[in-house]
Amino acid sequence: MTSEPRPTGEVRPPRKRTPRVGEVVRSSWITPHMVRVVLGGEGLAGFPASELTDRYVKLLFPPPGAPYAVPYDPEQVRAELPADQWPVTRTYTVRAWDAAAGELTIDFVHHGDEGLAGPWAAAARPGDRIQFLGPGGAYAPRPDADWHLLAGDESALPAIAASLDRLPAGARALVFVEVAGPEEEQTDLALSPTVDLRWLHRGGALPGVALVQAVEAIRLPPGNGHVFVHGEAYAVRDLRRHLRAERGLDPGWTSISGYWRRGDTEDRWQSGKREWNAALEAEDAAAVG
Repeated sequence: MTSEPRPTGEVRPPRKRTPRVGEVVRSSWITPHMVRVVLGGEGLAGFPASELTDRYVKLLFPPPGAPYAVPYDPEQVRAELPADQWPVTRTYTVRAWDAAAGELTIDFVHHGDEGLAGPWAAAARPGDRIQFLGPGGAYAPRPDADWHLLAGDESALPAIAASLDRLPAGARALVFVEVAGPEEEQTDLALSPTVDLRWLHRGGALPGVALVQAVEAIRLPPGNGHVFVHGEAYAVRDLRRHLRAERGLDPGWTSISGYWRRGDTEDRWQSGKREWNAALEAEDAAAVG
């Protein structure tokens, strides 16, 4: 099918993104600080299947006392209400999508009353509803890789776990996950004899210190490795420099990005993330030059 040419200078209006509505089916605590929430309902009909393992959705949280309820039109809310009444967006990885059951699983890190998403997940009960946009995503373990490196903290654990579910049979993988302590280790991960999983306990150290030290100390296997490193931004920056500049890994075979940054709120980090990543790209270009 062809279309008529668009007049010169015509601006195409932005496509309106309609949120989906998910309904809580069940929830459970899988560790003392990780809550698993399973969403279902008619709003998930047509949720796309995908081989990507870092897929994410953008959950929309109305502020306390908001004069609207699910379902609502976010664009209408922003047009008619003051900014302090707008829904707040939080990005979360899809831990699993069961198309047959129509169920979407999302794991939430919980830090008590801090933040929006964690408290919501902790209080979620069957029948509660939430709106979200997506999914997005970009990574899946390459079947032609000789080995895989998966590294991150709690924020990256759902994507790492989903990646372990999708590793080709017999694939060799080195996996490093930094958590607060042994009580945060998850026992339901898909592990084969060729997967070397190492839990790193943060204790009282800054987030990412144990992760950086462990990855820098490993001896990488020969051949082409596919790398997934995500988590706290400063730690990810250090590992990006180490793996690309010092180890010489091909950037095209690495997925490396910060999910959050210590000392920043979620909103402040997201507003500056583009500039942060641009600075890292410039650093890479300078190193190559």
